[in-house]
Amino acid sequence: MSEVVSLAGIPFNRFTLFKIFKYTVYCLLTYNVYAFFLENQAAAGTVFADGVSFGKIIEAYNDSIDTLAWVLLLLVFELETWVLSDEKIKGGTKWLLNAVSAFCYVFIVYSFYGYVSEMVSLTHLLPVTGSACDLASNGGWSMVLEQDDYTALTAANCGSLADVHLLRLADAQVLGDAAIWREIQWLAWVDVINAGAWLLVVAILAFDVWLQLRHQLSDAIMRYSQVIKGLLYFTLLLCAIYWGINGSFLDFWDAFLWLVAFFFIELNLFEWQAETSAE
Repeated sequence: MSEVVSLAGIPFNRFTLFKIFKYTVYCLLTYNVYAFFLENQAAAGTVFADGVSFGKIIEAYNDSIDTLAWVLLLLVFELETWVLSDEKIKGGTKWLLNAVSAFCYVFIVYSFYGYVSEMVSLTHLLPVTGSACDLASNGGWSMVLEQDDYTALTAANCGSLADVHLLRLADAQVLGDAAIWREIQWLAWVDVINAGAWLLVVAILAFDVWLQLRHQLSDAIMRYSQVIKGLLYFTLLLCAIYWGINGSFLDFWDAFLWLVAFFFIELNLFEWQAETSAE
């Protein structure tokens, strides 16, 4: 019998509390879509001063688009591995889940391309001719503070760049200290590594689900899958730690929540496979 606890006078067993915690994590990840949209929108106004063209949308809003696609894919995995029974994942339901998954994979891969494009653009830095204050007097220039954080270059703040090695983006009027650009380049590389690792995780997880639906996910395959995904999750944990030290809190918090969320999916899959083996 499960242990029952009281919450605000209402009895809850541990399983109920576990579900509340799990779906709270899912809700927090959904909110992060909005948080990343605001962050991307602020950065896009500076980097794409002439407006964001259709071809540049994925580069400008890669974080928010990527997170939205991942939230939808997470919900599909939750339905497949926990909510829906094997008998219900057939016919129209199966086709609908596959269609949503395919839609998400298109944007996830496209977002990966966006991270790569952003990283490549950061390798095209040019030296700045003249002083920062000379450029400030001309107007139209911005100063980079950290990744996706810019401010207008003015006579009031140009003095902070007086004794540093200045570099600028090749395709935008954005300049900054070479040391700051170097940190941003490392963060961009981490973005690419993180996105690539997640692509491999969901590819293996989707294969596991496919085998499980066909009752072909053996204990041996499950062990090999867990070892490979364990290495990938460790890589993702290192990325989260790096963001916690050198990046923004939002990046760290989002990475941490995703690791927790997919821990729940892995638990779902483990219990699902164990039940099938027992039967």
